[in-house]
Amino acid sequence: MNHKKKTYELIVEQITLFCLEENLQPGDRLPSERALASMFGVSRNSIREALKKLESNDLIETRQGGGSFLSTPKRELLGNELRTKIDKTKAVLINEMLEVRRAFEVEAASLAAQRATPENLKMIRKSLTLMAQAKNNPELGVQADVDFHLQIAHATNNHLLIDLMETLATRMEENIRETRNHRFIDTNRHQETLFEHEEIYNAIASNNSELAKQLMDRHISRIQTELGNSI
Repeated sequence: MNHKKKTYELIVEQITLFCLEENLQPGDRLPSERALASMFGVSRNSIREALKKLESNDLIETRQGGGSFLSTPKRELLGNELRTKIDKTKAVLINEMLEVRRAFEVEAASLAAQRATPENLKMIRKSLTLMAQAKNNPELGVQADVDFHLQIAHATNNHLLIDLMETLATRMEENIRETRNHRFIDTNRHQETLFEHEEIYNAIASNNSELAKQLMDRHISRIQTELGNSI
């Protein structure tokens, strides 16, 4: 049964993140209850509950009439706790983005196979060429990979779908960077990944809508499976 987090539990995470982002040092004072309530858009009651929880975990010290301070011996623990939470959150976000990509891109591949113009195919092919050249240049590989998927969206000639994919471009870039980092721990995977993209391109170029759809679905599903086994 899933545990739905209470408001104060979410605030605990937000305060923890705030401490690290602001680089608060042991003994530094946290903002007042009023300031924290305004910062996070919650009641002071919820802030008090969150501070009590942090205090019970020895992460902060509350001084009567003096406010709350980061515990001197516990900042390292605070950082470790947060890093664990961030790692878990990142894994969830990566998978959620893959689900979104799958929802849009499988259909995009199908439509691109039906509608791609010679110019569209030229642009997709250009992205593939850059991917092939990027074995020793990870950032070039990321940009080429993102462009490959965006050019397929353009090849659908569906303006709403293109707008949606362009809107997701930044998130896609982050997602593709993370997935490539995991996939390319084994350097041999570069060629396999390139081949997956080439297969998709060939299906689109040959107007094989069903095959393009299947290959894109397989491509994203494979990434999800691999990541599920490693993060």
